[in-house]
Amino acid sequence: MSIASERRAPVALVTGATSGIGREVARKLAADGFSVLVHGRDARRGEAVVQEIGEAGGRAWFVSADLTDTDAIRRLAEQAGDVDVLVNNAGFSWFGPTADLEPETFDEMFAANVRSAYYLVAAIAPGMAKRGSGSIINLGSMAGQIGLAGGAAYSATKAALASLTRSWAAEFSPSGVRVNTIAAGPVYTGGASPDRITALGNTTLLARAAQPAEIADVIAFLASPKAGYITGAVIAADGGRTAI
Repeated sequence: MSIASERRAPVALVTGATSGIGREVARKLAADGFSVLVHGRDARRGEAVVQEIGEAGGRAWFVSADLTDTDAIRRLAEQAGDVDVLVNNAGFSWFGPTADLEPETFDEMFAANVRSAYYLVAAIAPGMAKRGSGSIINLGSMAGQIGLAGGAAYSATKAALASLTRSWAAEFSPSGVRVNTIAAGPVYTGGASPDRITALGNTTLLARAAQPAEIADVIAFLASPKAGYITGAVIAADGGRTAI
């Protein structure tokens, strides 16, 4: 029996949900009535998020999978069952001179940021299409829309997600599945240098970086029926940075 089959509430799978934006997305979707599958690599942190959601009256389960392993992705999809909302949040960044990026890190970043999302969608979206509904939200970045010195490879991963979003919308939206990307600006997630995030935040029209909950609110909107006519879009949540 799959995890999802034990629940009546709509199911959301959030990758990289043990900290930062993913954690806030999991908390927000649980508050909105979803049963949330909290994906991550750290079981201790994952169970802490599950406990926090439970104490707030929500329902959540921790699931672990190596998203760079396509067999593990397939097993995760089978375990999750009928997923109504998929949030592709997992990934990491690297900034520095182009000549300093090792090939291994380059490959790892594309595997984590792009390939994992591709094969999760491949495993989950056909079931959504068969049921006639679903929402897929990819965590992009303003870095995929503008040039940032030192961010060539990371920016390319986020630009790839935006391109995949448009193609997936063309493929799955006629069957009722909405696919969108949120292009986030600088966010205090704990995974990047606060000084770097603050400096990037100062370049936005609002002259500040975002808190994870501000990005989670937009993702929760895209997951909701209120966004029922939005698909194939790249939604900027970047303090106006890409407007100038």
